[in-house]
Amino acid sequence: MYNKPIGIIANGVFPMNKLQYDTYIKILEKELIPALGCTEPIALAYAAAKVKECLGEMPDKVNVKCSGNIIKNVKGVAVPNSGGLKGIEVSIILGILGGDASKGLEVLESITDENREEAKKLLKTDFCTCSLAEGIENLYILIEATKGKETASLEIKKEHLNITNITKNGKTIFTLDDSKNNGDEQIDKSLLNVKDILEFANTVNVDDVSSVIKKQIEMNSNIAIEGIENAYGVEVGRTLLEFYDKNDVRIKAAAMASAASDARMGGCSMPVVINSGSGNQGITASVPVIEYAKYLKIDEDKLIRSLVVSNLIAIHQKTLIGMLSAFCGVVSAATGSAAAITYMHGGGYKEVSDTITNTLANVGGIICDGAKSSCAAKISSSVQAGILAFILSTKKNLVFQAGEGLVKDDVEKTIKSFCKVGRDGMKETDIEILNIMIDK
Repeated sequence: MYNKPIGIIANGVFPMNKLQYDTYIKILEKELIPALGCTEPIALAYAAAKVKECLGEMPDKVNVKCSGNIIKNVKGVAVPNSGGLKGIEVSIILGILGGDASKGLEVLESITDENREEAKKLLKTDFCTCSLAEGIENLYILIEATKGKETASLEIKKEHLNITNITKNGKTIFTLDDSKNNGDEQIDKSLLNVKDILEFANTVNVDDVSSVIKKQIEMNSNIAIEGIENAYGVEVGRTLLEFYDKNDVRIKAAAMASAASDARMGGCSMPVVINSGSGNQGITASVPVIEYAKYLKIDEDKLIRSLVVSNLIAIHQKTLIGMLSAFCGVVSAATGSAAAITYMHGGGYKEVSDTITNTLANVGGIICDGAKSSCAAKISSSVQAGILAFILSTKKNLVFQAGEGLVKDDVEKTIKSFCKVGRDGMKETDIEILNIMIDK
């Protein structure tokens, strides 16, 4: 793993132990991967493509059961390469007709005009039916396909591509102990903490992270430009640049991130590098940092290290909250990007910790009511809150104090208190959001 010496301290030993260093590398490689479109509809399309692959032919009928959070995040977002169509049935049908499961979260990359036209026809039939699965994981998909007497089923839990069971004609042909969560037992995310994340960013051999981070810079910057140049959704990013000072880096950072989400939620077929299973979180954790790097004219090495800070702090929070919840994930990502902007300006542990505290104390608890165009507005609000937090902590040396709401006397305790609300306290909120969205 150590291709060349990194930040060796006076006594000649590495400032981080090798296990922790390697774990942080693995976390970045696992979490920062490309995805085409919002990850929940893509997970459905992936499941559909895989179950067709198992069945071996075009099915006559497909039934899908999924968790409330899947329904919530598919209901209002355009499926990529669908021509602007939305919904569970669209995701499933396109996955069946033209999905390539070998491409993972880019499963719908090869959808054709012919696939789209056939999908429109099938949507008018009872080819695909869906229902809510209750009492299961927040991220859960069970899809069953039939062709005459032939049947196949596939189950996904916890993560978007984490297949836990496949059956063919009633016989199990693949099963995975879902408690292992697709290899997470080998990646101990409990090793994440703010102090060690900063140490890792300072000392990491950039060659060990440059591939994954450079891909994030390229892909997420490209879709931000697309969202500025063309109209998607309610044009949050374009509106910010039109009616605010477009030369102000604080506005530019929020606008470019929002524009990337405008495009992504609007069905743009360009991929992004995600964070914690979410494209919007990947955008929010990266694009504001990239814009500040341009403004400050910092070199690539410092930008990469800053994005390491942002991504790992976002993942640190989401690990404690869970993949899907009623706690809007872009808040965690914006907290990460604000921490990175602080780091980029020379801030140390105290300043970064204060920025994290100030951000969470402001916008912690924004609700997630599904993936859709207003995600871009929530990104704008969260990024601007993060920038305010950075200014308070670095320019004014001010931070919200322990005992003020959920703020504690230590940044890790503060993170845990907000994450506990997102994980446990907002469970009933999540149920009510879903019930309202499906008019139950």
